Amino acid sequence: MAELAAHCTRFLSGDGRRSVASLLAQIPDDTVMDGYGKGGAVTELEMDIAQLLGKEAALFLPTGVMTQQATLRVLTDRVGRSTVGMHPFCHLRTHEENAFQELHPLREVLLGGATPFDPVTLTTLTAVSEPLGVILWELPQRDIGGYLPTWSQLTAQVAWARDRGIACHLDGARLWEAAPFYAATAKKSIADIAALFDTVYVSFYKGLGGISGSCVAGDSDVIDEVSLWRTRHGGRAYMWWPYAASALTVLRTRRDDMPTYYRRAKALAAALRQVDGIEVWPDQVRSPLMHLRFSSTATQMERRVRTIARDQKIMTLPYIFSRDDARHQRYEFQVGRASMEFSLDEMVSIFTQLAG
Repeated sequence: MAELAAHCTRFLSGDGRRSVASLLAQIPDDTVMDGYGKGGAVTELEMDIAQLLGKEAALFLPTGVMTQQATLRVLTDRVGRSTVGMHPFCHLRTHEENAFQELHPLREVLLGGATPFDPVTLTTLTAVSEPLGVILWELPQRDIGGYLPTWSQLTAQVAWARDRGIACHLDGARLWEAAPFYAATAKKSIADIAALFDTVYVSFYKGLGGISGSCVAGDSDVIDEVSLWRTRHGGRAYMWWPYAASALTVLRTRRDDMPTYYRRAKALAAALRQVDGIEVWPDQVRSPLMHLRFSSTATQMERRVRTIARDQKIMTLPYIFSRDDARHQRYEFQVGRASMEFSLDEMVSIFTQLAG
């Protein structure tokens, strides 16, 4: 599949092919270097993120895994309760080898509904009897198709936590992709979203397409403590300036693309619901991210992907996200810069071919 992708000229999902040249081009020649995360592009990035999110301070960390572990440790220590409420398909559980529990005295409390695919709601929160130290919200939630609660649902959930002295943390790795929905439906900015939470984590390489890295923002004293845990995790490297400079570039040039991606995702989801053999998750697409479930075997899907790549030089869906059962394969699909090189009709045509 990788060899086929190397010969493709168009990519249906996300940003498409990332090259060394395109990533290096994100680093301006006049970038100022940092020293152990102090000064230069790193400090500039941290100041920009703090201002954008309306927080007192922000801190750069190399990975989201490290960021969220350190942040949750600080918040639970301050509250005095080690329990972290999270969805069963929270990123910390599904993609991080449960590192937060293996490396820290933290304990998960699941906030799921009747099935693991049900989102967190006020009802699922009120059903929890165990005292919580922190609740983690993921916006949008990747593993259930990019789901987002409405603004009124989200604020009600946060208010419930605040009333009980529970700290509130946002896994905003894809916060940039969540922002258009809240702007369109509730006239809320990224700062308005961030204001609901004590701490907010954001990533720079997913929807924005930077090289790597993340930031967490919050009150200055909280961020100072997170900085200590960054050092304890081995995250205080000699220099971070290439990653920070790349993040600054994409933050300033690509964040405004998200509303266009969101509108295309909604239009595409509506069209694909009319195609036999494709289910679109969630029921209402509220971000540029969605899951597409095909009524086909894994072998059939791979054959179609390969045929389109070979004959049309288009890489579509190279990897299955979940083999739900023998006859249903689920894929993660994100509208990005490469996706917008196709018209909506072209995209529907290609997905119809994939559906067989």
